[in-house]
Parts: sequence; C-alpha cells; structure tokens
Amino acid sequence: MSALSGIAKWYRSQCNEEWEHGEGVTICTLDNPGWAIEVSLRGTPLEATPFEERKYGIEENAEPSGEDWLVCRVVGKKFKGYGGPFKLEEMIRIFLDWAVQNGEQGASNDGPAKPQSNSAATEGSPSVT
Repeated sequence: MSALSGIAKWYRSQCNEEWEHGEGVTICTLDNPGWAIEVSLRGTPLEATPFEERKYGIEENAEPSGEDWLVCRVVGKKFKGYGGPFKLEEMIRIFLDWAVQNGEQGASNDGPAKPQSNSAATEGSPSVT
C-alpha cells in the first residue's frame, strides 16, 4: 500500500460523524522548499501515546541543511512533520509506523520508514526542461 493510501485509510478509520468536522489531516508545501504534514490526534487512540521525535539534516540553529532534512514530532495533540521536497512519503510512513506500533488497525503500511536520499528520490523522475 502506498503512503498516501495508508494515510487515507487511517483518516477514514477515524471518521465517526464527529471527528472529521473539527479534526483531520493537512498536507501543504513549504517555501524552503519542502513539505509539511499535520495530523490531529485529538479523539484518536494516539492522543496520549508518546512519540519520540525523529529528525536529521537540521543544523543547530534549527535551519534545514540543503534538501535532505526531516523533522517529525508530536506537539500538543498533533503529529507534525516537516521535510525537504522529497520527504513527504517518508513523513507519512513515520506517522503510519507509529500508529501501527501502537495498535491502530486503520493504519497499515509497507514496512518501516527508511530515510531516502535526494538521489534515490529523484531516480526515474522525468526531467523538466
């Protein structure tokens, strides 16, 4: 299952005719460039589940170093992920791995998230001219 299908399946499993009206999943772009994902945990089994922050490629001043960077953490009752332009799938998989490890039946995936280098992420991508 793709990461996108996995997060869609998790989202649908949370929908109970109430949760989806005030909570949800947001994915957007950043201007560094990169991606951001925010997943509301309020009212889900993950709401009080500890999450160990994952990050790499971030300098001491909290600025990204190039395009190969990622930060995933839980702040309040939200999972928040930020990463370089080829890190969206990895961030989603980090979330899904955590959800599955904590008993979320609605979040299945294809195995643990593995850091992807920019070269691996761009192989086979069509060139734009």
